[in-house]
Amino acid sequence: MTKAEQLLWKKLRNRAFLNLKFLRQHPIIYQMSDNRPYYFIADFYCAEKKLVIEVDGKIHDFQKEDDLQREDILRNLNLSVLRINNEEVKDMSSVLEKIKVFIVEMKS
Repeated sequence: MTKAEQLLWKKLRNRAFLNLKFLRQHPIIYQMSDNRPYYFIADFYCAEKKLVIEVDGKIHDFQKEDDLQREDILRNLNLSVLRINNEEVKDMSSVLEKIKVFIVEMKS
């Protein structure tokens, strides 16, 4: 995990955030072929809300198209994706509010 992911994990683990269960570095299988799973590793995953949280560093500036394709696949699995960049994690209260608002808006 990156430093930003470690910081966010401290706030999400053990149902510390909105009493939701988050898993870190969770594999999400999107296809099986020849008995072989194809999967993504989500930075954070909440099954209760069907939410994937991705914490993006600079590398994501160069793979935006790949990220969009991945999001499409995840949405086809009825999962919502929230992207947070490493810089945002410096203001943890804002990040947690962003996640909370995203969850509330998912219900709408």
